[in-house]
Amino acid sequence: MEKFEINILGCGAALPTPRRLSSSQIVNIREKLFMLDCAEGAQMALRRSRLSFSHLQAIFLTHLHGDHVFGLMGLLSTFGLLGRIQDLHIYGPQDLQRVFQPQIDYFCADSPYQIILHEVDSKTPQIIYEDRSVVISTLPLKHRIPCCGYLFREKPTPRHIRRDVIDFYQIPISQINNIKAGLDWTTEDGTFIPNDRLTTPPDPVRSYAYCTDTAYRPQLAEMLKDVTCIYHEGTFTQEHEILAKKTFHSTAAQAAQIALDAQACRLIIGHFSSRYKSEDVLLHEAQQIFPNTILAEDGMKVVL
Repeated sequence: MEKFEINILGCGAALPTPRRLSSSQIVNIREKLFMLDCAEGAQMALRRSRLSFSHLQAIFLTHLHGDHVFGLMGLLSTFGLLGRIQDLHIYGPQDLQRVFQPQIDYFCADSPYQIILHEVDSKTPQIIYEDRSVVISTLPLKHRIPCCGYLFREKPTPRHIRRDVIDFYQIPISQINNIKAGLDWTTEDGTFIPNDRLTTPPDPVRSYAYCTDTAYRPQLAEMLKDVTCIYHEGTFTQEHEILAKKTFHSTAAQAAQIALDAQACRLIIGHFSSRYKSEDVLLHEAQQIFPNTILAEDGMKVVL
């Protein structure tokens, strides 16, 4: 299968700690890298991950709270020092231009690459990025300021050639791409060979949803139907449900309910409040509702 990996650079909440940085991730799809949020310390975590800075295609910010964006300007400056020349597109909600364009003009005025800011509508789902491999859409979230998550959907791959059958019927190499695309084959003597004898089915299409920071939104499950993997904040336990509601965050149980209702394959919970000495209590709470839940960890790689 083609590469589709989630690299968690930081998964803590507002306060970075010696154990956890604040929110940032890298999604690696066929060696094209997409960054989700860019908290303080993100570029150092990126260096430790051994992922290539030069493969970063775009950055997607959920919202403009400091624990999700304080690492951005340092990263942009580093790209300039490394001699990046490829344009870098940054997506984020309302006020992205107002907050970051003056800083970019000041700190990155001499950068050898162009930084392009895109403000997205955080209230309506929309496709904001598409290439040959992936489609990326926004997911409206509910927080104290405009906030949206992001949904990555892999594009279907071609069917797999059965080399032994191709060789047996002496099918020209020039026809391989047509057969991968689903065409049948007729030999010179008129024998019809259906495509399902020449190929095997393509790999399943995978998807990944990144949902932080947000109050519990049951309607989010409908937008995430059958998603392969969801990262959803589980900042608090149900014991602190009132605090979660007050601060527009979610509990681990609420994150699990979203995954259950969406019929997702896997759930990763993160954005943990620093009040918990161990996050096992959050994991246990989520697994009571959605058993296939794991805890995010800084430096974790999840292969879809």
